[in-house]
Amino acid sequence: MKRNSLSSFSISLWLLFTAVMLQAVESAKGKYAHMLFNELFEDYSNALRPVEDTDQVLNVTLQITLSQIKDMDERNQILSAYLWIRQSWYDAYLKWDKDKYDGLDSIRIPSNLVWRPDIVLYNKVDDDFSEPVNTNVVLRYDGKITWDAPAITKSSCVVDVSYFPFDSQQCNLTFGSWTYNGNQVDIVNSLDSGDLSDFVEDVEWEIHGMPAVKNVITYGCCSEPYPDVTFTLILKRKSSFYIFNLLLPCILISFLAPLGFYLPADSGEKVSLGVTVLLALTVFQLMVAEIMPPSENVPLIGKYYIATMTMITASTALTIIIMNLHHCGSEAKPVPQWARVVILDYMSKIFFVYDVGENCTSPKREKEEERKLEGDDGCERRHKVVRSHLSNNRNDDCDLKEKLNGNLHKSYGVHGENVRETVNCCSCYKMLIKNIEYIANCVRDHKANRAKGIEWKKVAKVMDRFFMWIFFIMVFFMSVLIIGKAA
Repeated sequence: MKRNSLSSFSISLWLLFTAVMLQAVESAKGKYAHMLFNELFEDYSNALRPVEDTDQVLNVTLQITLSQIKDMDERNQILSAYLWIRQSWYDAYLKWDKDKYDGLDSIRIPSNLVWRPDIVLYNKVDDDFSEPVNTNVVLRYDGKITWDAPAITKSSCVVDVSYFPFDSQQCNLTFGSWTYNGNQVDIVNSLDSGDLSDFVEDVEWEIHGMPAVKNVITYGCCSEPYPDVTFTLILKRKSSFYIFNLLLPCILISFLAPLGFYLPADSGEKVSLGVTVLLALTVFQLMVAEIMPPSENVPLIGKYYIATMTMITASTALTIIIMNLHHCGSEAKPVPQWARVVILDYMSKIFFVYDVGENCTSPKREKEEERKLEGDDGCERRHKVVRSHLSNNRNDDCDLKEKLNGNLHKSYGVHGENVRETVNCCSCYKMLIKNIEYIANCVRDHKANRAKGIEWKKVAKVMDRFFMWIFFIMVFFMSVLIIGKAA
């Protein structure tokens, strides 16, 4: 027990001694840091370039880390991003011998105490022109200064929406010195591209790279070269949201337009369906126009909307024309011979169009119609027989009348009651024949007009089926085309 208590006591004493020594070392380093700071900044000025020779070029190493894309405003063509900007350079007047300061190799001081390069974002569109964030800089014993500063930038970005929502964008971030030329401050890339290791994944955009390119430009105002570093942010839009909310509803609605040709002409909803579909597509077109920049490049989905709206307008116009054909009555001209051959004979068989009231699943009804037509033909033949019989009887009665009159004149020389009855009977036959002929003519005209109307209705039905399949094929190919453009 005594040995255990002694060992634990010795361990406690050793830990206490270590803590005291560490505190003493820290206090010693803090003392040397204050001494170093006072000596370094006693005669230091942050207004001038920290070089011993004014003709010497000061190299500034630039590194950009993309942390997050805050917003991509396509309409105003502005990219908002959260960046970490690291700049490092050597200050010839901020060096020391670390052995004289107890091995102190670096200190952290406010950035406004040292000279800083005036590197700015050239294509910045933010209204805030405030100074950079005054974060601390890391100062090493060899004069190297590293300055890490966060920044929320708003830069101009030329947005090409030709293939929206399957588009890719390239936004440039150009950094350079605002007042120093290339003979005074030169910018060097730390990496060949921006750092994307800490990037927070965006819900709308995918990052496919951020290459960096150094450019040396000579402007018209000055003869000195001005270097800059351009980081190109390559973005690919995630199109799932737009497919399910803009494109897929449009495709489904556009497939309703050809079905307007399948509606019966007597339903009264053919034109209403086309107008409703046209209004629905107009609403989607306005939604796309609100988020797109006002440019000459029409987005791919906008072209699809316009093509579909044009197709629906054409289908509505054709529906009106076909409805006029359907409602042709007795006053219309007969169906032309070429229409009978092409439409009624050939196209009706290709598109499986039967007579009005028939379809391919009602063969009994077709037989009944044939029997009805046969019955009508039989009735017509019977009417002809009756008319010929009545005509023969009328002739026989007239001959009989003349014979009776002759015999009566020869025999008695006077007219009797039988003669008057014979004359009245002949007059009744005449009236009966006229009435029967009038009825037969009316029935014949009614059948001719009805047959003419049935033919026009069949022509309208065949044209409905023809345009229905034509517009179905057009919608299908337009949908395949836009998906192919996306691929």
